[in-house]
Amino acid sequence: MRFISTKAHGALDYLTGILLIASPWLFGFNLGDEAQWVAIISGAALLLLSVMTDYEMGVMKNIKMSTHLTMDVLMGVFLAASPWLFGFADYVYLPHLIIGIMEIGAGLMTERTPYHSHGMTHSHH
Repeated sequence: MRFISTKAHGALDYLTGILLIASPWLFGFNLGDEAQWVAIISGAALLLLSVMTDYEMGVMKNIKMSTHLTMDVLMGVFLAASPWLFGFADYVYLPHLIIGIMEIGAGLMTERTPYHSHGMTHSHH
């Protein structure tokens, strides 16, 4: 069931990217190790993906929405598993796990076609 609009998804993408980059300082795991860098690099990758996606919030519009959503799911799985993959789960895992699960959900519940691709005009009657 896809009920999240691509426009809302775009806004969430930018907020999530910023949250990921800031999360080591917000949640106290800014120790310069894998936990910190997985969050920062994932956030930067999400921002870059968002800028390049062909949806309402994209700038360059080089990446199809369906590809973006697939990347969201893959990034979410990676993020959610990263505390165990990189061995930092003993001291921090919830930010990575929760945001990862949210990314998977967003990838699965967002419409696959942006509003501007439906052939509709944005004029209001």
